[in-house]
Amino acid sequence: MAPPPPPSAALPDELVEEILLRLPTDDPACLLRSSLVSKAWSGAVSGPGFRRLLHELHGTPPVLGLLHDQDSDRAPSFFPTTASSFSLAVPDGRSWLARDCCHGRALFFPKCEDAKELLVWEPITGAQHLMPVPAALERGYLAVAVLCTADGCDHRDCLGSPFRVLFVFPGGYGTSACVYWSETGAWGEPASTHDDLMVYIQHSGILDGSSQLYFVFYDHEESGWILEYDFSRHSLSLFSAPDNHFGLYNLVLADDGGLGVIQHVHPHLKLWTRDASDGTDARWVLSRVISPCNLLPTSARLDEGYRVLVVGFAEGANVIFVSTLAGLFAIELQSEQVKKVCDQCSFHNMVPVVTFYTPMARGNLQNLLASKPGEDPGGEDGVEEEKTVN
Repeated sequence: MAPPPPPSAALPDELVEEILLRLPTDDPACLLRSSLVSKAWSGAVSGPGFRRLLHELHGTPPVLGLLHDQDSDRAPSFFPTTASSFSLAVPDGRSWLARDCCHGRALFFPKCEDAKELLVWEPITGAQHLMPVPAALERGYLAVAVLCTADGCDHRDCLGSPFRVLFVFPGGYGTSACVYWSETGAWGEPASTHDDLMVYIQHSGILDGSSQLYFVFYDHEESGWILEYDFSRHSLSLFSAPDNHFGLYNLVLADDGGLGVIQHVHPHLKLWTRDASDGTDARWVLSRVISPCNLLPTSARLDEGYRVLVVGFAEGANVIFVSTLAGLFAIELQSEQVKKVCDQCSFHNMVPVVTFYTPMARGNLQNLLASKPGEDPGGEDGVEEEKTVN
């Protein structure tokens, strides 16, 4: 009779962590299932240092999905862009519209015009923070952004840290901006410029470094302009977009981390970067030309009657999202690899959720495995995380 097999020894914690770190980051459901194996595995992935290790090993975080800012009951509030069925407990789309997402937080505006609060939501933890609507919202708004404000933060694990919200609105004789600070729970005094900007297309701004935030605007003559807000100086300034009398514009980050612009010139997309290497005022330099017709599948190729529309940029992942007659597609700018996101084609602005997913500790898990993309999480097989309002 053969002897019984020796008892299996538990894997060392360091080895478990190394295995879990190497699971595909674009398949967050895989990490979620692994966290359910045991308390030890759950503790390994929900610890405060695991997200930092993911950044160190993988570098670029994945795009978990897209929020949209369209008042539509026909489209789900969240479109997953991952390899498996995956969803997040997004705030109720009947009450809230997404406006921006950065540094692990998303900003929502209320659908009700009489509402007195805005909502900041953490996709990973589900935590919610209600904040007062600025008085200037009565005049309308031009742009908004939500950002981490923790001193010295590298934004690799800034969940739960202080944040700020920038609000750009039309002033009496120009354009103004004010900032909300979560530490004080109040809006600061506005900064203003005499430039009168009338049209804004892209809701989400682009952060260049840690103190400059940029938005695209258009004047009465439909010329393109870039509005810069400097957090360190609490000031607004304006400069022209490249070839600013022709085309639509979307802001992106250049390969070196500086400011870039995508110009829509049918049938191409021109990628411009800012160059200040000669010591004078920065100038626009044409970096390259992207031809969507050569990248997209045959079903989505453009004809003379339809122009490609860039509807979002995933800061941190270097991915643009383009709307075509055949649906929504993601294009990675560096490799120019293309992936279809969904069949919807009527969106004008998408808000990407770019972050490494890590499950919460056992007993506090969201049910993030949706049977169909965009379905509400929760149900018999999972326990939805309790949301908190600070």
